[in-house]
Amino acid sequence: MKKTVLYITAHPLDPQSSYSLAVGKEFIDTYREANPEDEIVHLDLFNMDVPVVDADVLRGRHKLFEWRQSGSTTPFHEMLSEGERVKMEQIDKLCDQFIAADKYVIASPMWNLTIPHVLLNYTNCLVVPGKTYRYTNMGPVGLLNGKKSLHIQACGGVYTEGPTASIESGHAYIRTIMQFMGVTDNEKLFVEGMAQTPEKANIIKEEAIVKAKALAKQF
Repeated sequence: MKKTVLYITAHPLDPQSSYSLAVGKEFIDTYREANPEDEIVHLDLFNMDVPVVDADVLRGRHKLFEWRQSGSTTPFHEMLSEGERVKMEQIDKLCDQFIAADKYVIASPMWNLTIPHVLLNYTNCLVVPGKTYRYTNMGPVGLLNGKKSLHIQACGGVYTEGPTASIESGHAYIRTIMQFMGVTDNEKLFVEGMAQTPEKANIIKEEAIVKAKALAKQF
């Protein structure tokens, strides 16, 4: 059965200059060869207009909550200002695209211990009650069951083990937000230590590419 894969990249440079994108490209190329029937959609977040959660979005979400609670027959879009309407429509489009996909591959660097701002903006568009999760008497429950994700993250230091493992909050956030939305099959591939041991940077990248290709064949 044909699957849809969202390949989500969050780096302003190209694969020749970015470790995360270099490894991500090798993964996607290998995956495409192994699964020629699948559709791969590339979202280059640094070259997209991804809404931020600003006053328009907060007001739009509040109006949406009130509209649902009231049971009003007035079309929801008529309650919004032009700015609110445009941003809410953008968020809906991104969220619906994410829901429709079967697999997610995210390639990003870890900057200052966390993810780039464009990736945070994007995930803020995805966590929508009634779409990717719902509230129950037992708390929030994710709705995206049966999907899977891979996060390819490049780090200058080493964060999978040792004293710095506890402060890594890039992949930790991605894993948490995926689980919150119901995506419990989450894998990771770290490309790490290039700044810490620059003399080994190329070796580290090549070893990560080997792992990425192997992982792509069974993802």
